[in-house]
Amino acid sequence: MAELKVLVLHGPNLNMLGSREPDIYGIITLDQINRALEKRGESLRAELDFYQSNHEGELIDKIQDAEQDCNGILVNPGALTHYSYALRDALAGCGLPLVEVHISNIFSRESFRHDSVISPIASGVICGFGPDSYILGLEALVNIIKN
Repeated sequence: MAELKVLVLHGPNLNMLGSREPDIYGIITLDQINRALEKRGESLRAELDFYQSNHEGELIDKIQDAEQDCNGILVNPGALTHYSYALRDALAGCGLPLVEVHISNIFSRESFRHDSVISPIASGVICGFGPDSYILGLEALVNIIKN
């Protein structure tokens, strides 16, 4: 039985993983990432609630709903990382521990990707390890919640 519940939030365009810019994001699909996370979540005794949307407002609604029954949020905000103050405010306002993850190393890419409006409110940021960024982020988040 799960000890805790984590919202795994995937932002815009992440539904296209596996076919979108494979030289940057690889060939692993979002479904494969979710399955790997689910397996790791089971061993950590964490129930995971997966959600992906290309729409900022839907992501915000999901964050606001998570306040009621989740213990933390693992988020890859996609391009919203760099400019969505609305998403940032929803994440800050929910009061849940938060780990930000990115598949690519955002600091080795275009300069506009180097800035995150989410990072200052996150407990930590993991990027550049491909799909393993999600697993590392989940492990870190569960440790934060438990400690």
